[in-house]
Amino acid sequence: MAAQRHSLTVNAVCAELDISRRTFYEWRAKGRAPRCIKLPNGSLRVRQIDFENWLESCEEAA
Repeated sequence: MAAQRHSLTVNAVCAELDISRRTFYEWRAKGRAPRCIKLPNGSLRVRQIDFENWLESCEEAA
């Protein structure tokens, strides 16, 4: 599936950010996590581009 080649699992996002799944889901509940795609089986994926854009939006000016 083409969309999955350019998307990350929740585990991959958590590993990249060095956070727990619980933290990810807390951020998601608060609207602070990157945009997610919910698959028909209930799994979540994060598009690579959405993750990169979200990460840039987290940057603070020095």
